[in-house]
Amino acid sequence: MTLQDEEAHIEAPEVPPELAEEVPPAKAMTIGALCKALEVEFPDISISKIRYLEDQKLLSPRRTPGGYRLYAAGDVARLRTILRLQRDEFLPLRVIRQELASGRTESDVAAPGGGGNDGAARRKRRPSVTAPSTGALYSLDDVVEETRADPRLVAELEDYGVIKGENRAGTKYYDETEREIVRAVTELARYGVGGRNLRAFRTSADREAALLQQILAPALRSRNAKRRQEAIEALENLAAVTTHLKHLLLIRDLRKIVG
Repeated sequence: MTLQDEEAHIEAPEVPPELAEEVPPAKAMTIGALCKALEVEFPDISISKIRYLEDQKLLSPRRTPGGYRLYAAGDVARLRTILRLQRDEFLPLRVIRQELASGRTESDVAAPGGGGNDGAARRKRRPSVTAPSTGALYSLDDVVEETRADPRLVAELEDYGVIKGENRAGTKYYDETEREIVRAVTELARYGVGGRNLRAFRTSADREAALLQQILAPALRSRNAKRRQEAIEALENLAAVTTHLKHLLLIRDLRKIVG
């Protein structure tokens, strides 16, 4: 029996027979059954993780008079959305909460291998190397207000070259990508990660960009429009693949720490 099975057996037993009539099996499931239903798509799912998401007010399953958690179809769909946003878009829980509040649903976040417009819609929500920028610029006050960052943290990020900003008429402005970098670093700062700790990220990103440039530079400089477009599409794909690879390598190494 695995640890997850033991946890399900001990902490999430099936609904007692006397309560079964109030919970039609086709419409609700226990936390243990929920894990079983999701483990094919999310092998790392666990009862403790679902409970943690509940503690963070991202899930609100109803409970029987005996205290058993019961997850309806809407709860399952919401949980899939949360897990996909974590896995596919690497969003922190605070941002996921905002996404859910804005109406983001399971249909907006396609499963792996899903065809049609769902996959395209998911990719469009990620920062893209090929998507045109809106050209929007944000002052320091704007960035601090939107990301809730400490202004000293923003200054530290500039000192370490993580963001640069642009001076216009004596005022420093940041583009959308830099604003989102500040947002992400603010989340890390909650765990004591500061600007000086991010030099490794910056160095890694510089090396990866140099590698992709080396691979695709000739095609990107091509005067043949078709070849150049193919190179741009390849660059986008390589960026996604390298991001996913880094995530997998990180997960592998973190498992060694907790193992």
